[in-house]
Amino acid sequence: MGIKVLGTGSYLPPKVVTNDDIARSLDTTDDWIYSHTGIRSRHVAGEGEATSSMAAEAARRALAAAGVAPEDIGLIVLATSTPDYATFPSTACLVQAELGCVNAGAFDLQAACAGFVYALEQARGFVNFYPSRRALVIGAECLTRILDWTDRSSCILFGDGAGALVLGNDEKESGVAGVKTKATTILGADGKGGDFIMRTGGTRETPAFDPNTGLPVTGGVIEPRLTLQGHDVFAFAVRKLSKVVGDLCERLGTTPESLDRVFAHQANSRIIEATARRMKLPLEKFWLNLETTANTSAASVPISLDQAVRSGKLKDGMKIVLVGFGSGLTYGGTYAVWPDF
Repeated sequence: MGIKVLGTGSYLPPKVVTNDDIARSLDTTDDWIYSHTGIRSRHVAGEGEATSSMAAEAARRALAAAGVAPEDIGLIVLATSTPDYATFPSTACLVQAELGCVNAGAFDLQAACAGFVYALEQARGFVNFYPSRRALVIGAECLTRILDWTDRSSCILFGDGAGALVLGNDEKESGVAGVKTKATTILGADGKGGDFIMRTGGTRETPAFDPNTGLPVTGGVIEPRLTLQGHDVFAFAVRKLSKVVGDLCERLGTTPESLDRVFAHQANSRIIEATARRMKLPLEKFWLNLETTANTSAASVPISLDQAVRSGKLKDGMKIVLVGFGSGLTYGGTYAVWPDF
């Protein structure tokens, strides 16, 4: 059976914070931020908004575009590094309740900025084994809630938002030049770079213990913080993005030059520009929205997809690659002939 995208949706909070806004409290300027990142502004979740609410709104729009009722969804996979709660319940379960997907299993997936590609592969497996079921794949982040807004090196990079797609089956096999596209995904990780991007806190940090009882002392929790080694991340990203795209094309006996569009994770314009040069591809083949969205982590690829669909710039039959990288370090990519996966 041919797995395909039935509908897409996205949501960006109405509140916008510009570089000039940030410059009012930090020693920086709009020109400096833009020249180093390609970012002019970012969307910021407002009062009453959270990862779950943004995810649910993006999912509603995807369901409406697909013409699929919530009760027809069999699985929700939500990629996020910023869940509503620190550990449980999963944000996917909150979305399941909000949407009324009463017949769906739901779980969160954490692979940082590569999370949506990972989540898409999980959903593809589900739909492949259960052809009559539909899956909802979401990438959603509320990154502005975990940033140190006094750290110029990191707070300028991120924004909030969500993107979603509905995955299902049609009655024909999908493929590229006779090769089924369900074999054209690469997922990988390099844990040796785990300290390149991290948010501290969690059980790795040993608490103090009460000498009388031997139990952990509560109240001495270290405040989590986001740390980023920009140069190391840049080198890893350019190397892996180009290699994943090249390897995907090689599997199908084609070349990156034949691609109509590359939907790369929107982390930094310099990374995308360097990747394009390394692959000898025109920058015009890469979808770019970083200027007004900033880095939305696991949400960046599905937001880009939805924007391309709704603007009419992503058409049936176009050869595309979705590719991302993130903390872990994680990376992944999927080659598809839209909307077949």
